[in-house]
Amino acid sequence: MDTETRSEDTPEYKIRSRETPFSMFDSSAPDWRIWMGVSITSLWLIMLSIYIGGTVGWRSISQAPIEQLGSFLEGAFAPLAFLWLVIGYFLQKKELTQNTNAIKMQYVEIQKSAAQAVIQSHAIEATELHARKESFLRIAESVKQQLGFIMGFLYLSSQGAGGSGAVSEEKIGGLWSAMSQNDPEIYSRSMMQIHFRNGENYAYKLFYGTAIRTRHSKNFIFNFERLIKAAEECDDDGMIRDSLLGSAHGFIFNRMITFRDSPPSGFTYGNFDFDPDSFD
Repeated sequence: MDTETRSEDTPEYKIRSRETPFSMFDSSAPDWRIWMGVSITSLWLIMLSIYIGGTVGWRSISQAPIEQLGSFLEGAFAPLAFLWLVIGYFLQKKELTQNTNAIKMQYVEIQKSAAQAVIQSHAIEATELHARKESFLRIAESVKQQLGFIMGFLYLSSQGAGGSGAVSEEKIGGLWSAMSQNDPEIYSRSMMQIHFRNGENYAYKLFYGTAIRTRHSKNFIFNFERLIKAAEECDDDGMIRDSLLGSAHGFIFNRMITFRDSPPSGFTYGNFDFDPDSFD
C-alpha cells in the first residue's frame, strides 16, 4: 500500500493520469463522407442525364447558345458544388482534429521527457551526494587520527613528565598504542575524565595553561572546524555533523571554544601568569 502511494506521488504518474486515449483516424480506407458524396454525385448525374435525354434533348443542349448552356450547367452543377463544399468542410475539420490530437500526444511525450529528466536529475543528485559522503567518511578517518595526535601532544604537555607528571610513562605508552590501533579518540576521552575529575579551572589550564598548550588547542579547533564544514557539504540531514559534535573529539572542541571565548573567573585568554599544573 505504501509503495502504491509513493508511486502515485511521482511526476511520471501524474502525467500518465492526464493521458486519455483517442482515435487518430489513421485508417487507410476512404472516409464515409467521400463515399456518400460519390454516391450522391453519381445519382445526380444519372438523374441529370435522364432529364436531359427525356425533356431537353441532347441535340438541343449541343445547339444552345453559349450563355444559355452556361446558365444550364451552373444550375445543374450548383447542388453538387455545394455538396462537395460541405464534405470538404467536414474533411478539413477531421484533419484539424487529427492535428490537434497529434499535438496533444507530443505535449504528453514532452511532459514525460521532462518528468524523466527530473527523476534522472534527482537520481544523479542522490548518487553524487552518496559519493560525497563516502569520500568525506574516508577523509574524516584521517582527520580524526590527526586530531588524536594533537590531543596526544596536549595530553603529554599536561600529564607527562614535562607537566604535572600525574600519569606514568607506561600508561602514556599504552594510550599511544591504543590510538595506533584505530582508536583516535582515546586521548580525548582521557582529557574528558581529567576535566570532570578536577573541575573547570584545571580544565582551562589543560587547554590554555601554556603557550604550547594554547597552540595545540588552536590547531585542534582549526582542524575540527574544517571537518565540520566538510561534513555540512555532504550532510543533508545533519546526522554526520551531530555525530561528530557528540563524539569525544566534539566534546573537547566545544570545551575549547567555551574556555577560549569565556575563560573561568580569574583567567584571561592568552595570559599565562599562573601555575599551569596546579589544581586550584
